[in-house]
Amino acid sequence: MSVESEAAAAARTSQPSPAMPWLLLSAACLGSFAASASGTTRSPFLLDMARDLSVNLVLVANLVSMTATAWGVMSLVAGMASDRWGRRPFLVGGPIGLAICMAGVVQAGDFTGVAIWATLGGACCGIFTGPIFAEVASRVAASHRGRALSWVMSGQSLTLVVGVPVAAWAGARIGWRGWHIALAVFALAGALSLWAATAQGPAERATRRANDGPRGRLSWPVIMLLVISVTERVCYGLVVVYFATFLLEQYQVGLEAVALPLALVAVGNIVGTAIGGQLADRVRNRLGLFGACMAATAVAGLALFVWKPDITVSVVLGFAYVFINAFGRPALMAALADVPEDVRGTVMGLNGTSASVGWVAAAALGGWMIATWGFVGFGPLSAALALLGAVLAFTWRR
Repeated sequence: MSVESEAAAAARTSQPSPAMPWLLLSAACLGSFAASASGTTRSPFLLDMARDLSVNLVLVANLVSMTATAWGVMSLVAGMASDRWGRRPFLVGGPIGLAICMAGVVQAGDFTGVAIWATLGGACCGIFTGPIFAEVASRVAASHRGRALSWVMSGQSLTLVVGVPVAAWAGARIGWRGWHIALAVFALAGALSLWAATAQGPAERATRRANDGPRGRLSWPVIMLLVISVTERVCYGLVVVYFATFLLEQYQVGLEAVALPLALVAVGNIVGTAIGGQLADRVRNRLGLFGACMAATAVAGLALFVWKPDITVSVVLGFAYVFINAFGRPALMAALADVPEDVRGTVMGLNGTSASVGWVAAAALGGWMIATWGFVGFGPLSAALALLGAVLAFTWRR
């Protein structure tokens, strides 16, 4: 299990073009949207939730950390289990559990109750995410993995393009509790679509080799890719968790006023993911592509949080930041998916764990930065982390 070699890259680019499993990809996109929306679309409500639950903003923001911790732990457990017992129970059961947890958030009367249900919801998301990446990677040839996995990631991008702006708009009318009811409906729709898409398929049950063990799953190349993934997720999480609050605080606008800017910024994410997925299948050096994107992300992060003449400029810079960040992500995911089939669920589950570490770090570092330096400190912080990811990617590709 290693980072893709030159010979493997050459073979990948010369493979024929098999049919894409569009039903599965559409269902994966919807399920990914529901999972990501359960936490990400909470961002416009941080101030409202803090007031309603009589707690401070930093505590509410750290719901992301609680959710991400449970998500990361369960992602590894579910990934390993799916390699042994098959992926379908996890792909369908995770979204159903998420719907139940979102209904629990609605009924919670205090912050403790919200935190418990949100944490359980994160665990249900972890049940789903590792297996769905492994399932999609198993259904396509290596030459198409960048594009196929970008479809799964596009569900997360749609959370920013559609979910967060709609949440901001709808939340002004139905409140944050009403929005969680909508999230439960999305999760149930995802479960139904995944049940239909996986009714027949080659990856119903994975078979583990008898001699496969922890050393096989956790080879040094895979560990390094996971570390690189953490740096990228922290950079992404700083903007996703705090960008709405940044606009509200910096420009003193209302909740409804940030809906359109958030949608425009989020378009950069989904366009970057789509184009990046196409390019990831056409280049030999996927890690080199990812490293270049991280270096550019460092520049964009400095500009976004340091240069703030007006809200229009901030929105344009936010678009550029998320576009560049998303452009490199499919290349990294395709490199991670280049592992044996019988341990792919475990590795993709570990990717979910590393992503959760990134989310926890983003929420914690962002909260600390707001309390000490304010949003101006986000620029140097995001730049330093992006440069670290770029250095690791360029170093490791050699």
